[in-house]
Amino acid sequence: MLATLEGIRAAAARVQGIARRTPVLDLAPLLPLQVKCEQMQPIGAFKIRGAYNYLARMTEAQRAAGVITYSSGNHGQAVAFAAQRFGIPAVIVMPETAPAVKVEGARRWGAEVLFAGTTTVHRQARAEAIANERGLAIVPPFDCLPIIEGQGTAGLEIVAQVPEVRTVVVPVGGGGLISGVAAAVKLTDPSIRVVGVEPEGAPKMSQSLAAGMPVTLSAVSSIADGLMAVRPGVMNFLHVQAFVDEVITVSDAEIVDAARALWDSARIAIEPSGATSVAGALPRVADWAREGAVVAVLSGGNVSLASLAELLG
Repeated sequence: MLATLEGIRAAAARVQGIARRTPVLDLAPLLPLQVKCEQMQPIGAFKIRGAYNYLARMTEAQRAAGVITYSSGNHGQAVAFAAQRFGIPAVIVMPETAPAVKVEGARRWGAEVLFAGTTTVHRQARAEAIANERGLAIVPPFDCLPIIEGQGTAGLEIVAQVPEVRTVVVPVGGGGLISGVAAAVKLTDPSIRVVGVEPEGAPKMSQSLAAGMPVTLSAVSSIADGLMAVRPGVMNFLHVQAFVDEVITVSDAEIVDAARALWDSARIAIEPSGATSVAGALPRVADWAREGAVVAVLSGGNVSLASLAELLG
């Protein structure tokens, strides 16, 4: 089942007043590019849109015992934030390698944080076991229609904020953000180009598209910790097939260059995952800009100052 404009608009009504309507900044004259600043959300990333929409659609009985999720960091913070708003407990299972800023972010909103392995498979297995033990409801990170519709609210905002947009560029992890944004954009105007960007060390969507079905990578490696899912969601894969024009990969060096360009052009502090869309856009933006406005989604900014300084050298 694919997301609809009606579903995304309903999600926008639910998250209003919770998720910020983040600005789109024009980086001209240094770069012919505009950026959707999702790092300015209350939890520092777009994930609040999907997480809050999911919890808001649950019944009080379903929420009563509390919720649990598995996350590399930003979705966990979003679930913790949303759970606090509903006054229910939240448990977040993160990888043992999760950045401290993301761990502390989840704890800031009152969540219990546990750790399991280094991949989605490890933390999902532990989350499912704990959910069964404690009777908690699982909030999936990306392979779920309410999550996709929630993330799609960012796409609605882009086409409203930049009516002349001709290309939208989105980072790709498990696929929740690009699924929702692409659906919102293409269902509004099918002629707008939608491009996904993922790390070359974690090309799960690229390889899945080539195979014609979701595939699981044997290993992943990238500085973009939020984009290292080993497999795209089934529903996300179907959305990308239906609504995305192209998925490209970028190197870690290109991600660092993009983060540096964002700092130099607008003093934007961004995490590597959040800069990945710009990394994909930079070599192509001059050509794309001839057709009209180009908007890249900055998905998150949860990076410590020390890590950012090290990243930028």
